[in-house]
Amino acid sequence: MNFQSNKFIRKALITLVGGGLLLFTLIFILLPGTVVLLPIALTILALEYDWARRYVKIAQNMLTKSAKKADQLMAKWRRK
Repeated sequence: MNFQSNKFIRKALITLVGGGLLLFTLIFILLPGTVVLLPIALTILALEYDWARRYVKIAQNMLTKSAKKADQLMAKWRRK
């Protein structure tokens, strides 16, 4: 096998696994726990696709902000 076919196989596998997980998550989004699979699916797809990489960055920023806000609320709650 040459380099091009290995690259194609890698991209196909990433697309199938990440896309399948993303589709599974979107179908069962109302069930508890399946939302955890969404960032995992996007991270897998981000290995090959720029659009997924952008969504991962957006999610990282949102999670960072919400974690800071949660820390502030916990600190305020502990002081009471």
